Amino acid sequence: MKMIKFLEKIKPGVQKRTLLMIAGCAWSIAGGILISRSLIHLIGVNHLLAMELGIGIVFGSFFYLLLFARISKKHITRINMIEIDNPCFFSFFNFRSYLLMAIMISGGITLRLSGLVNPEIIYTFFLCMGIPLLVSAWRFFYSYAKNKKGP
Repeated sequence: MKMIKFLEKIKPGVQKRTLLMIAGCAWSIAGGILISRSLIHLIGVNHLLAMELGIGIVFGSFFYLLLFARISKKHITRINMIEIDNPCFFSFFNFRSYLLMAIMISGGITLRLSGLVNPEIIYTFFLCMGIPLLVSAWRFFYSYAKNKKGP
């Protein structure tokens, strides 16, 4: 019982509404990293830049509409439904999402460093993934702003 009270005391708890801002920041950082790495590489190569940017935007939009819109909505709903007043700072994701994020980051790094795939394809794919992450981040920021008094 003492241990539970101690853990509760040191838990980095925040308001549920703040989790929406934290999630938006996390998704913005991830999307920003992917897009900036992609643009630095693709601008450096420069040939077919317009085509690669077009592919990135089109497929990024499809990824958002088909997958990320549903995922971000699910996270927003889950955060709003948390029953604890001050949930842990890290609960903007559930365990499965943290695991998926770790797999995706590891996979992206491994693929990039392996040299098995043409870098232009990898960086165009990074652009395709960065765009829906940024758009999803704005959904979190919008939910944060919309929910002024907290869930």
